Amino acid sequence: MEPGPRMREPTESAAAPQRSLYAVMRRLGREPAPLAWITRQSWSPWLVVGLVCVGAFLGQLDATIVQLALPTLGKTFAAPLQQVSWVALAYLVAFASFLPIFGRLCEIVGRKSLYLTGYALFVVASALCGLSTNLNELIVFRVLQGIGGSLLGANSISILVAAIGPKQRGKALGIFAAAQAVGMSAGPAVGGLILAALDWRWLFWLAAPFGTAAIVVGWLALPQTETAERDKRFDWRGAVLIGPALIFLIVALNHLSAQTSPLTMAFLAGSSALGWLLIRHERASPRPLVDLLLFRSRAFCCGAIAVALAYALLYSMFFLMSFALEHGYGDSPAAAGLRLAIIPVALGATAPFSGALSDRFGAPLLSAAGMACCFGALLMLVLGGQESGGAHFVAAAAFALFGAGLGAFIAPNNHSTIEAAPARLSGEAGSMLNLMRVLGASLGVAAATASLSWRLEVAGGGQNWLGVTGASLLGAVASSLMIPAGLAALAAAAALCATAPRAPKADLS
Repeated sequence: MEPGPRMREPTESAAAPQRSLYAVMRRLGREPAPLAWITRQSWSPWLVVGLVCVGAFLGQLDATIVQLALPTLGKTFAAPLQQVSWVALAYLVAFASFLPIFGRLCEIVGRKSLYLTGYALFVVASALCGLSTNLNELIVFRVLQGIGGSLLGANSISILVAAIGPKQRGKALGIFAAAQAVGMSAGPAVGGLILAALDWRWLFWLAAPFGTAAIVVGWLALPQTETAERDKRFDWRGAVLIGPALIFLIVALNHLSAQTSPLTMAFLAGSSALGWLLIRHERASPRPLVDLLLFRSRAFCCGAIAVALAYALLYSMFFLMSFALEHGYGDSPAAAGLRLAIIPVALGATAPFSGALSDRFGAPLLSAAGMACCFGALLMLVLGGQESGGAHFVAAAAFALFGAGLGAFIAPNNHSTIEAAPARLSGEAGSMLNLMRVLGASLGVAAATASLSWRLEVAGGGQNWLGVTGASLLGAVASSLMIPAGLAALAAAAALCATAPRAPKADLS
């Protein structure tokens, strides 16, 4: 693929600061060597996989652990719910907007250096979140925590792929995908249990000891980056464009509703304009921040779309069923969290096996079968979740089937999507998949919120949803569950379309 028009070479005076900056980045990239005794052990690659999975779990857990705590934080800081919602949104925005930037920096500075830096920042920010004395402090520290999580997310897949051989890569990616999805889906359950037993500050302090231990293990076990990128140029213009574009898009998606405000539409328009400028710039850049070569692969594109749809499905279902359990079934936050915990347990039990099976039988059919299970689980909730006698039993069975289906989907789809990307772009491909997860989650919550708000307004005759009876509320939730059911069907179709021969991969690298 031709890189397009070459950018004008910088003058000597303009190039000097760039050379100085790259020299600093190279010094930062002097990574500590791993302990020789560990590297000689046969299990050392799996220790790296475990370390990466801990980072993936913590990064995704902290994205969702505060969901059930927002009312508590609102009372604690005497703040309106709209302002408190930024405790959740600040992490999400920071996490997503830095992913493409860190995905490229890891190839320049070194994966190990940035990964350990991410862990350190995540631990410090988690401790500071728990020490916050007002809401503004908490939001700022959540931004720092999101940046640390982004450093972990941008480097994780490239570290894993470098550590594990091709024969066991599917199994390793399956375990990694399970860790991410379990962390994301376990967040509300863990948050509900902590709030029932401890102060809200422990929502953030929980991650600190695990992160500290991971830093020590990572220093001793993570291999040095084997092949440093020769081309040390960093696309600063692309970084300036992509950051605000993603921030505008995520904020707009999280504020979409049945009655969208002009400000939300302005954010969407701004994101679209910046995205258009970014694509034009990346086409002309000799070393783009987002290599458009990734999107020449049908398998990668379809797999990435399937990831976004799957996480839109997961988040929309979580939003709707959290609402149903607390306000329809009458569960306490702790009880609702325990019931929702069935999903990550089933997911974690299924994903490693489906990842290993994808090495033998291929990913598309397994992924589509997983989405078929999710579709069936949602139909169970729609048809049987309103019966007063057996609603809790139906919900528990549906959650188990949903989690198993999601586990069967995520691991094979992750494997095939990463395999479709050129080897030299594994870091950028991993960052792109993490970005698609965040965008999908935001879109899923926005769609579910708009649907449920409209249906509750109809059921309540225009009154506030608090005046809607339990049966009417459950009916509105059941109708809105058709949105995640449709997302499951679309994700299955995208996974099937991702089928591509393995041989052309070399042509793309």
